[in-house]
Amino acid sequence: MLATRALSLVGKRAISTSVCLRGSHGVVKADTFSLPAYHDSRADPLPDIKYVQELSTEQRSLKEKEKGSWAALSNEEKIALYRISFNQSFAEMNQGTSEWKTVVGGVFIFVGLTGFLVAWQRKYVYGPVPYTMEREYKEKELQRILDMRMNPVQGLASMWDYEKNEWKK
Repeated sequence: MLATRALSLVGKRAISTSVCLRGSHGVVKADTFSLPAYHDSRADPLPDIKYVQELSTEQRSLKEKEKGSWAALSNEEKIALYRISFNQSFAEMNQGTSEWKTVVGGVFIFVGLTGFLVAWQRKYVYGPVPYTMEREYKEKELQRILDMRMNPVQGLASMWDYEKNEWKK
């Protein structure tokens, strides 16, 4: 709004979005976008369209030759005819790729960076380990739980034999 007022004050014609749409942008030809796209797939072996849409002069002459006897065609010509319709053969589609190396490398990089981040946080972010995590404190805590006979039905106290002073087996 402010821009249209400023342009109208200057004496120029204000530009709106509707004028821009009708203006010099033109119309997009949608015929190429409305066609199905070519893709090689083992699940769908016959794509909706051919791989090569616009034939060269050599390919046109080869297509004319195709209408005759196939015994007269050489193996190279048969392969060229196949490549007009399809990009890859089943053997090429089934051939393994080296993509797994990239995935494994990415996983190793991610795990390495995560390990570096954890080590950095332990050193610089977190404080010292509290005394309640020390072994002596844990032993005293367990002894206190057993002395107080906490949860004698299903807890730790139920697994302790008080006559023999050892864990039940």
